[in-house]
Amino acid sequence: MTADDLAAVGEIELASYEFPWSPGVFADCLKAGYPCWVLVVDDVTAGYGILSLGAGEAHVLNICISPQRRGQGLGRYLLRRLLDSARWNGAERVFLEVRPSNADARALYASIGFHEIGRRPRYYPARNGREEAIVMALDLLPS
Repeated sequence: MTADDLAAVGEIELASYEFPWSPGVFADCLKAGYPCWVLVVDDVTAGYGILSLGAGEAHVLNICISPQRRGQGLGRYLLRRLLDSARWNGAERVFLEVRPSNADARALYASIGFHEIGRRPRYYPARNGREEAIVMALDLLPS
């Protein structure tokens, strides 16, 4: 992902979430040097993923596939590439948060091997207040 990708990434984010990240958050992730990736299919941005790294750990900050491209295995592909990046950068464990209401994402993460390790109360903004987050982790094996 580069600054030139931010408009397309922002469009996918707006189409996907009721409470989307602002364009500034994506720009800040690039400035911070986080591994930020776009997935391009047929010359069109189909999704993106952002990872943070440090102290032998990685954190999936955001991963999203365009609503028009879901159900094609692209989310699984992108998540596996983020895990490869984490592994290549020395991470031994990967964390993420997911909404309990996001059954598709939870199923994807579980199918890759993530497991619940806790909950964060009132983590996400929601229409009727706040929604908790399920915290999931995956221990990485050497490639």
